[in-house]
Amino acid sequence: MIKACNHLGTIGVSMKYLRTLIYGTVQSCFGVAGMNSYGALQGIDALIKKNKSENKGVIIRQNNNKLIIDLHITVTYGVNVKAITESIAHKVGYILTEQAGVCVESVNVYVDGMVN
Repeated sequence: MIKACNHLGTIGVSMKYLRTLIYGTVQSCFGVAGMNSYGALQGIDALIKKNKSENKGVIIRQNNNKLIIDLHITVTYGVNVKAITESIAHKVGYILTEQAGVCVESVNVYVDGMVN
């Protein structure tokens, strides 16, 4: 649970909600072909469930009261990778601030693959 404090009080936001929000935001971006599992926990989760998981490719860490987001994606061949990664980082930061009310320290986008 992430706790955000503002002038109205303290708000608790679940990690599941944040992962689902981030996953949907990234999937809607132009040039993203998919999200990739990263780490042992997500790899095992992907093998057991064998379906699309909102945890896939989204790692959330907390530093003080700010979030650090790591995203692992596959992009479509022929697109400008730098433009896509910058766009995703900006959009995810904006969505988390506006819809969830949490502060984002950084969004790191890792391109793990490219498909036709």
